[in-house]
Amino acid sequence: QHNTNSFIATTDTLAAAFDHIHREMAVQTRVVSIFFIQLVLLAVSGPNRVDGAGLRTGYYDESCPDAETIALKTIRKAISKDVTVAAALLRLHFHDCFVRGCEASVLLDAAEEGDAEKDASPNFSLRGYDVIDDVKSAIETSCPGVVSCADILALAARDAVRLTGGSFWKAETGRRDGRISLSKEAEENLPSSNFNIAQLKQNFASKGLTKKDLAVLSGAHTIGVTSCFVINDRLYNFTGRSDTDPALDPTFATEMKKKCKPGGGGPVLELDQGSSTVSDAHFYKAVRQNRGLLTSDASLLNDHVTRAYVKRQSTSAAGATFGWDFGKSMEKMGRIGVLTGSEGEIRKRCAFVN
Repeated sequence: QHNTNSFIATTDTLAAAFDHIHREMAVQTRVVSIFFIQLVLLAVSGPNRVDGAGLRTGYYDESCPDAETIALKTIRKAISKDVTVAAALLRLHFHDCFVRGCEASVLLDAAEEGDAEKDASPNFSLRGYDVIDDVKSAIETSCPGVVSCADILALAARDAVRLTGGSFWKAETGRRDGRISLSKEAEENLPSSNFNIAQLKQNFASKGLTKKDLAVLSGAHTIGVTSCFVINDRLYNFTGRSDTDPALDPTFATEMKKKCKPGGGGPVLELDQGSSTVSDAHFYKAVRQNRGLLTSDASLLNDHVTRAYVKRQSTSAAGATFGWDFGKSMEKMGRIGVLTGSEGEIRKRCAFVN
């Protein structure tokens, strides 16, 4: 009996010990699991995150209810005077979001000589700053210190597409403005018009954007222009041997050579020949026909996902789904690296930190 009781006591002690160990292991497992999840979240929510936490449609409905109406009115006036301003405003938003995120760093003047994003070579041809300033000034008169320059950029891009016949989307707002702008970061982060498909995919992926987003957002080139200098190598010195890019349609290349002289001299060129002032899917027809002016546009045919999108939009009735797709990808791009809540500031003037 004594031995039996000792065995039972020993068994109970062991059971209790094993139960304690089991509970400790469960706790440790939960801790490790939580830690792993935190690592994963940290990995996907760096400075180029696209979660857009803190953004929402109608953010200014109470604090500045006329903000979007004022922006639209001011932008409509600018585009009525010069329709090419629409493409400029759309491009400003792109170039802002791809460097430090959508926080209006592209608008800042340099604190030191030549050290702001707008001083970087990819941004030399940016324009439309005056229109953004006009919008900011008009909104400040109505609601001082409320609406960020970053949100004005997003609204201007949306309205530029809308006013050139494109689709409308409910742009999310609630961004705040950053305080840092460095030319080297623009050089490092902006995709080049000479990028091949591998470089483009890597660049977009680094911002949390997919291959479909790449194909869709390239459609921004439905409006806008470029220069002979940008495509000069494709026409006259593609491999350094005085040759023409074989990816260009030969007849189209001949037409371009009549306009563009060796060395880059010549007129301004429509990115979407014959339809550069209308936001539509015509751009994809040109790309499919090997008439995309930029190397980056032609490269869309070199990946099965982007090529399929080009083909679909070039054959569907007036690019039936392009407008919807563009709005969704623009919303997604507009969430990259946003500052919200107490981050950043609301600039009084878009070219200067407070």
